[in-house]
Amino acid sequence: MVAGIIIAVVVVLVLLLITTYNKLVKLRNNRENAFANIDVQLKQRFDLVPQLVSTVKGYAAHEASVLEKVTAARAAGMGAQTVDEKVAADKAMTSALAGLKVSLEAYPELKANTNFLQLQTELSDIENKLAAARRFFNSATKEFNNACEVFPNNIIAGMFNFKRAAMYEATESRETLNKAPEVKF
Repeated sequence: MVAGIIIAVVVVLVLLLITTYNKLVKLRNNRENAFANIDVQLKQRFDLVPQLVSTVKGYAAHEASVLEKVTAARAAGMGAQTVDEKVAADKAMTSALAGLKVSLEAYPELKANTNFLQLQTELSDIENKLAAARRFFNSATKEFNNACEVFPNNIIAGMFNFKRAAMYEATESRETLNKAPEVKF
């Protein structure tokens, strides 16, 4: 009788271990898939940048430093290998593109150019898709982190080296995000 109880307890513990391990693997894979979606959008963005830069060059020849930052950010993004490198490259590109948008305000004839408008629309679409993909990635990361940290999963996660994963943080500082935008007429 005692041997049967011990066997039953061992079987339950083994099933708990297997179930928890499999859940953690699925959540980790879901997070990796979520980042793959971001990676696709980043690739589209990086492919669009040379077209945007060449269109702007004709109008804004003296804005070379802004265009160099965009080009350098693209090169860094194309060379990034790890998730952390890709996140850093994305932040650099977002910042460089923001600088480009500010510089373009001085060129009303460029803002009316059909090619530029089409590229700007495509870039805006990609930025919206990137924002959605980042939200999904953070949701998948939160689910994975929660599964790694709750009891008894945390014991099994520690045994198999599942660790808390980093969220996709905003590129702007918290102060900038909390500041109300200025409206001027």
